[in-house]
Amino acid sequence: MNPITISASILSANWANFADQIHIAEEGGLDWIHVDVMDGSFVPNISMGPFILKTCRQITNLPLDVHLMIEKPERHIEAFAEAGADRLGIHIESGPNVYRTLQEIRALGCSPTIVLNPGTPAQSISSVLELIDMVLVMTVNPGFSGQKFIPETMGKVEEISRMLKERNSNAIIQVDGGISQDTLPQAYKAGARCFVSATSLFKYTDGIAAGIQALRTAADQIK
Repeated sequence: MNPITISASILSANWANFADQIHIAEEGGLDWIHVDVMDGSFVPNISMGPFILKTCRQITNLPLDVHLMIEKPERHIEAFAEAGADRLGIHIESGPNVYRTLQEIRALGCSPTIVLNPGTPAQSISSVLELIDMVLVMTVNPGFSGQKFIPETMGKVEEISRMLKERNSNAIIQVDGGISQDTLPQAYKAGARCFVSATSLFKYTDGIAAGIQALRTAADQIK
């Protein structure tokens, strides 16, 4: 078996039955809940804030994996930590204070993640690799759910995987965007071990639990 971590992005959840869907996902073997936070400025969309995170924490004990697609994330990390975040991810592109902000995330008791957009080179995160537990490589342009996977990002995943091995780092690589049973094997072979999926889980034809199992089966079939 090829072990993977599956983080379900709630952007594609049915909010009329949100709690039920989270419980179904949890019972179906989901590992983490992924919360995409957008401010309408850093990315062209607006989504959820700390109050949604509090709701998630009331519903489930699964780790809450928060992706901050916002300007000046240093102003908001404490609020998200207090709301229940286990992991907090900020973009390398978000401003000049990334190093300090990652340190502050750790000090708040959360696990730090550094995030890269599709067009950002792997070397841009070289100076912060010692500060993080995870690197999130965006495999679509951030801002909207349901986009097509960008295969050209796999070279960057491979490069980051080499960078982490050279430093004997225990950090893992996460990918987000267009992840399905068809695209997961490409990312796994490139070095990713954590997979964020939205549409392929919450809108899977045979249900959420079957969508989770489809991703695990795709990983297990990799040789």
